Amino acid sequence: TPQDPSNQKCGRKKTVSFSSMPSEKKISSASDCISFMQAGCELKKVRPNSRIYNRFFTLDPDLQALRWEPSKKDLEKAKLDISAIKEIRLGKNTETFRNNGLADQISEDCALSVIHGENYESLDLVANSADVANIWVSGLRYLVSRSKQPLDLMESSHNTPRFAWLKTVFDAADVDGNGIMLEDTSVELIKKLNPTLKESKIRLKFKEIQKSKEKLTTRVTKEEFCEAFSELCTRPEVYFLLVQISKNKEYLDANDLMLFLEAEQGVTHITEEMCLDTIRRYELSQEGRLKGFLAIDGFTQYLLSPECDIFDPEHKKIVQDMTQPLSHYYINASHNTYLIEDQLRGPADINGYVRALKMSCRSIELDVCDGPDNEPIICNRNNMTSPLAFRNVIEVINKLAFFASEYPLILCLGNHCSVQQQKVVVQHMKRIFGNKLYTEAPLSSEAYLPSPEKLKMKIIVKGKKLPCDQDILEGEVTDEDEEAEISRRLSEDFSREPKLIWLCRELSDLVSLCKSVQYKDFETSMKAQNYWEMCSFSEAEASRIANEYPEDFVNYNKKFLSRVYPSAMRIDSSNVNPQDFWNCGCQIVAMNYQTPGPMMDLHTGWFLQNGGCGYVLRPSVMRDEVSYFSANTKGIVPGVSPQVLHVKIISGQNFPKPKGACAKGDVIDPYVCIEIHGIPADCTEQRTKTVQQNSDNPIFDESFEFQINLPELAMIRFVVLDDDYIGDEFIGQYTIPLECLQPGYRHIPLRSFVGDIMEHVTLFVHIAITNRSGGGKAQKRSLSVRIGKKAREYTMLRNTGLKTIDDIFKLAVHPLREATDMRENMQNAMVSVKELCGLPPIASLKQCILTLSSRLVSSDNAPSVTLCMKDTFPYLEPVGTMPDVQKKVLAAYDLMIQESRVLIETADITHDKIVQCQKAGMEFHEELHNLGTKEGLKGRKLSKAIESFAWNITVLK
Repeated sequence: TPQDPSNQKCGRKKTVSFSSMPSEKKISSASDCISFMQAGCELKKVRPNSRIYNRFFTLDPDLQALRWEPSKKDLEKAKLDISAIKEIRLGKNTETFRNNGLADQISEDCALSVIHGENYESLDLVANSADVANIWVSGLRYLVSRSKQPLDLMESSHNTPRFAWLKTVFDAADVDGNGIMLEDTSVELIKKLNPTLKESKIRLKFKEIQKSKEKLTTRVTKEEFCEAFSELCTRPEVYFLLVQISKNKEYLDANDLMLFLEAEQGVTHITEEMCLDTIRRYELSQEGRLKGFLAIDGFTQYLLSPECDIFDPEHKKIVQDMTQPLSHYYINASHNTYLIEDQLRGPADINGYVRALKMSCRSIELDVCDGPDNEPIICNRNNMTSPLAFRNVIEVINKLAFFASEYPLILCLGNHCSVQQQKVVVQHMKRIFGNKLYTEAPLSSEAYLPSPEKLKMKIIVKGKKLPCDQDILEGEVTDEDEEAEISRRLSEDFSREPKLIWLCRELSDLVSLCKSVQYKDFETSMKAQNYWEMCSFSEAEASRIANEYPEDFVNYNKKFLSRVYPSAMRIDSSNVNPQDFWNCGCQIVAMNYQTPGPMMDLHTGWFLQNGGCGYVLRPSVMRDEVSYFSANTKGIVPGVSPQVLHVKIISGQNFPKPKGACAKGDVIDPYVCIEIHGIPADCTEQRTKTVQQNSDNPIFDESFEFQINLPELAMIRFVVLDDDYIGDEFIGQYTIPLECLQPGYRHIPLRSFVGDIMEHVTLFVHIAITNRSGGGKAQKRSLSVRIGKKAREYTMLRNTGLKTIDDIFKLAVHPLREATDMRENMQNAMVSVKELCGLPPIASLKQCILTLSSRLVSSDNAPSVTLCMKDTFPYLEPVGTMPDVQKKVLAAYDLMIQESRVLIETADITHDKIVQCQKAGMEFHEELHNLGTKEGLKGRKLSKAIESFAWNITVLK
């Protein structure tokens, strides 16, 4: 028996689903749905009293009623007339589902409700699988919309726009005009129309059709061609969607498309003309292009097109402020850039630089040693076999430095040359880079580094510098940190003095904004470090600091650049998880570009945003001079509104076999894992069930929900794996920052293990993002709406222990509560309207109004309300008497307008009060130390008071 997927807890546990589709016949038209319903199947019937019954449901042969058995009622009562049906809903969107104690165990995607009668009663059902639920929902919707005009359904499927188009395709290829065609020609034709289909699969389909008709000839008739194409090229999940958004037609007109784009896909400023244009570009039949309708094949093409890409096209441009100090950005950085293999044995290779610069890497590494004939070389010091001439590398860098991004490029120079060859290094760099080299001395009057905007097209050298107060031509400086760490590890003696190296004045003068210094501790740094000095941290050291002093690390990184490099123990050149260090504000996390895998996926995905320019602005809580942030917070981050991400994994397309998998022949058993990466409180993963032996179009139909506390730092990684008893093998993945997701129905282009896009390999999903109170488990949510104010969480202000300051913050407590109440009341009012409209929390207000308007028109098309504008607010006034159900919906709508009104009319006053307190508090920012000392606070107590002050300012902001 099928396992209920909702009982399966995540983890990479094996769960298997048996598709309950009859003998794998795919649904490709309304008549397929009807035949399935007439044959009938078992559905669970859910009652408000938490009882669940198994019943066998069938549709009458004359399509007039729905029946179920066994039943205590006589046969005439155990039925529901199609003519009495008002709406059909997919998902747990009725009172019965919301209040049923067992609702948590019912999968959202298997639940459906039939709303009937004048009082909108509900028949609540659960199917064994999402595909069966979809068949009943689509079939019933189709019947309800068609019950107005009777027609022979079986006949209708051959008069659809799609069949008309397929006939013209057939006629064009049927040169003799006999109405029959060679099988080879038909196979070629279908392959041309759908290049992703395997030839063997098409041939098999023709064999099946010939066998079912007991034909001896292999020639193909027009009808057989149409049938084969429909069965091979209809994706059932796209068909169900088409029926739903076309109001149960089998094609979309411009108006349907417009509502779909606005209400589902979150597109704004759309016109009917734009929709007609889309239809003309994607519809395959000439008739459709002329009449302005989009049938299933054109709609499928449209959903697969770049216009429905999951990645928001806005973020393919530079959308962030590029005028902040350099220390406020994450910077795309590479480690040991000259390697394309592992760091222990790999030879140096110029392609390392080419690859990194083409992927808009903005911090690259050069290890320079003495070479023959007074020409410095770049090489892996563990493998001197194939050194690169320093001059050639610099020429390649010069050519490609600004190929992918015009923002500054940092060169991390590891200098192991004699003074004589150091001078050659300087000559080459000055000659080849010319005025791109940034050598201006930093101004001590400034407090922060210049911005990426100011440093456009500049190359910045990071390295050691001679003390500026001594007028010497050369002198001794400590060795680069990474080298020092390696040599310290090799010799057991940790107390050794760092190794000294000679440095000439000319090379020292090339370094201006990125002078390498040793890190001692934060106290020393905050007192003595200049903004143009930067420290490099080994992975182990950075991890220790991140765990012990996360708040201090973030504060330190507001002003200074930090570079984190992977441990020397990673001889296989594996990568660190960059997110661990980004969470603490570290800007330069050096990655081994030559090593693909999950960590490199995260890195590549993260830097896709902001036009892929290699610089990503950090969240404001990590930049503001006075703000509190610790990556290790367990829940809500002060000053940030959390969000809920809703993901429905619908289906996959054309999954390839895993690389190197030979054991199982051609079949794969795919499942999808969704990983969330971000601050530790947000990190989690969930998986779908496994679909057996289907790589062409596996249907998953499973919904997931994730609370995200710091959306600006969150990424989602979709991974498709092959479920195998030996070990699950990688098929493809896609990683994207949360901020770049587009809502609605989207195809995700999967990337291979090494990061290349795989043609035609996609994952079809639905994405929605809601704010916190709009989502969550339905039951708990409706409870909290009833409790109202008591259960509300208010973000608390902290006591600093400094009376003058605490008195100011006290004035903010009341306005803060008011603000939270206004926001929560507004959101709760919207949730009630959605619930009463039978819509899930992820629905948009646009969808609510659409549902509402269809509800408020009575059977004879007379409106039951009028729209009245009172003081610019849109109220709905009832006309005549109306049923209780409608009164309830109107009351909820009224409340929503009331709460909007309160918000609009009083928000400014509350906002001003909060701003006043924030300003008054900030006046004391400079005085904090003196005030604390006056009150006798010192050491830990004083820093606790300063931290509480920053927390309060962040909350108010």
